[in-house]
Amino acid sequence: MSDAPVAEEKMLGDDALETPSEAEPSRIDWKIIWMPMVLIVGAFLACFYLPMDSKRFTGAVVESLALVKWYAREHVLLCLVPAFFIAGAISCFVSQAAVMRYLGPAANKALAYGVSSVSGSILAVCSCTVLPIFAGIWKRGAGLGPAIAFLYSGPAINILAIVLTARILGLQLGMARAVGAVSFSVVIGLMMHFVFIKEEERKVQAAVHLPPVEVERPLWQNIVYFATMVGILISATWGKPADPEGYWNAVFQIKWWLTGAFAAALGIELILWFRVKAAKVAVAGIVLGALAYAFPDEPLVAFGAGIVALTILITTTRGDAEEWFLSTWGFTKQITPLLLGGVIAAGLFLGQPHTEGVIPSQWIKQMVGGNSFGANLFSAVVGAFMYFATLTEIPILQGLIGSGMGNGPALALLLAGPALSLPNMLVIRSVMGTKKTIVYVSLVIIMSTACGMVFGYYFPG
Repeated sequence: MSDAPVAEEKMLGDDALETPSEAEPSRIDWKIIWMPMVLIVGAFLACFYLPMDSKRFTGAVVESLALVKWYAREHVLLCLVPAFFIAGAISCFVSQAAVMRYLGPAANKALAYGVSSVSGSILAVCSCTVLPIFAGIWKRGAGLGPAIAFLYSGPAINILAIVLTARILGLQLGMARAVGAVSFSVVIGLMMHFVFIKEEERKVQAAVHLPPVEVERPLWQNIVYFATMVGILISATWGKPADPEGYWNAVFQIKWWLTGAFAAALGIELILWFRVKAAKVAVAGIVLGALAYAFPDEPLVAFGAGIVALTILITTTRGDAEEWFLSTWGFTKQITPLLLGGVIAAGLFLGQPHTEGVIPSQWIKQMVGGNSFGANLFSAVVGAFMYFATLTEIPILQGLIGSGMGNGPALALLLAGPALSLPNMLVIRSVMGTKKTIVYVSLVIIMSTACGMVFGYYFPG
């Protein structure tokens, strides 16, 4: 009698084990499993069929690694790291109320787009360096339109690049680049605003209920503080002009003296406004001065040591300084892996300037001759995905024009190339999401193509 329930329970258990689909639903959630599975299988197949016997492929791998090395040595320290610190400072010390007032979706449109559209003439950064700063103002509540205008104009409206374009590639192309870049930033920003206007309206409603923000530091201090960091960024990245004489070359000759002066000013600000001990700043200044004196031909030594010193100073000081570092580190973790991965991919497929990747450069030259829709579109697409450091687009275009590239496709590349890149797209997606990124990239490519066709029609070269 006592064994009957046990036997019955055992029988039911066996039946349940034999027919799990009838007893309970499957535990496998294919929505979670299939993507990693596809990635793992795809990675395996890519490794299995690596064309190691192909000289073009192995050469492209070498060029990709060489591009990453160049990017790490020449671009990360001078451009990207200062931009991370600026972005971290924006996130910490620029109030959300201030950003919403001047750049928010309900801000005065003339002021918001006016400031955003000419920012590139001040910053002179590339498509990757602008990303941390863009992420900073976006995080603080900037409207989509002004934020996009800033994102495009940052690398596109570079005074030195426009001047060199006019001098090396011709006045017509230089003027067209200047007018196109300024107008593009506003038009693309406005179009993004209207495409996502419902979301922008919700942001306006949310801003109405924001509590008033108490600001510890006066506005003039923030202005001086940000101007100092922007000064470091601009002076450290000042490129050598083609003309060995003139104003631009004179600035280049003293660029590291200017960088040192701005760094000294930042050290004083750390003491006065961030409560960093003066003794620590003095020791850091002595060490950096000694390194600059000992390695006059290797300025990156002192500059890199300066970044380490700044990190130590602000991480060992409580309060605003510590908060600044944590915010900076947050942007660094988010952006750096995507950025370097994108640089590797760009180098693999397109190579470095004057070298080749997997895609032969001869194919590109053949596709961008004349002023057809296909030539302009191809030029805009290639420019959008290829990485251009500041000013490198000019010698590349000089070679392409010499090989038969039309004026229209040349302008299309100038308008799409410096403002976009594959690394740039990956990071923008992590900040704004896939849908906004696709719309933004598409607008840049479409408008660059159209502008190139119009310019090529009236100025065939």
